[in-house]
Amino acid sequence: MNTLKIYSEKDIASIVKRRAGETKFGEKISFIENLEDLKKHASKYVLVGIPEDIGVRANHGNAGTSKAWGAALGSLLNIQSNYLTNAENLILLGEINCDDQMQQAEVLINSENFTPEALGELVSQIDKKVAYVIEQIISAGKFPILIGGGHNNSYGNIKGASKGLNNKINCINFDAHTDFRSLEHRHSGNGFSYAFNDGYLDKYFIFGLHRNYTSEAVFKTINENSDRIKFNLFEDISVQQKLTFSEAMAEAARFCADKNFGIELDMDTIEMMGSSALTPSGFSVTEARIFVSHFSKNSQACYLHICEGAPALGLSPNQIGKSIAYLVSDAISNL
Repeated sequence: MNTLKIYSEKDIASIVKRRAGETKFGEKISFIENLEDLKKHASKYVLVGIPEDIGVRANHGNAGTSKAWGAALGSLLNIQSNYLTNAENLILLGEINCDDQMQQAEVLINSENFTPEALGELVSQIDKKVAYVIEQIISAGKFPILIGGGHNNSYGNIKGASKGLNNKINCINFDAHTDFRSLEHRHSGNGFSYAFNDGYLDKYFIFGLHRNYTSEAVFKTINENSDRIKFNLFEDISVQQKLTFSEAMAEAARFCADKNFGIELDMDTIEMMGSSALTPSGFSVTEARIFVSHFSKNSQACYLHICEGAPALGLSPNQIGKSIAYLVSDAISNL
């Protein structure tokens, strides 16, 4: 299985824009030659890209999430390296190799009588790659940060983390949607339901769920599993203001942070952010930064996944890249 493209310094040389009198983030990050090197490396965080949008398209969504990884690198590697941004504590591992699956997806999409269901097997193939890489990173005692692709990759993240820790994990998902749809073909809308069903996900908390995009059937499923699945509503936090943002984070922490948990952040919950399901009403980028900064510093947090960003669907060419760069910086910074 051609799973991972491991990067070296020469792979990013053309991306880093060097400037006299300054040191860019990309000049200070670390690289390794193989996954075995992770165990002996001092850096805590490991950055990985997932350049695919097959899961989104399998869920009847808009393509473009495959480009978030490149956009994020272009911005992240050119922020300043200083004592606060902590570049020395990040290993740039590389990207999950999705080339074959992306090529096969194009053939299927352009075929006669195409239906999104036909992409499910390709999503499952990427699941295996993501799960393997995450398992290796976590088994080495590191904290993976994953960028790009659809929210289908939550399944591989949770499975890999669970296997790496040899236990079920919890998850807090900053999202307008539950992605807890039925166990049909694999796509971006059922990563969590599959992880729950397959025994990798224990407790699941959806932070800022939008009532307008949650079906009665999904609410019923949540209620039937209320001991293991909970949520708070975006409307209760930001519209009716029944609870503050800090209170909402505390609610999620009480439910999930008593054991190892993953942090999932869907860019389509950020207002007017370029994403597969752009929303005119949502949280701000600053609130997303507060969320990531808060939970990534929790000792029980075991990974961060930033997904669903689609640069071509944004308000400006740099919107996705700069936003993700802020989120990654918040996760690894010394403050």
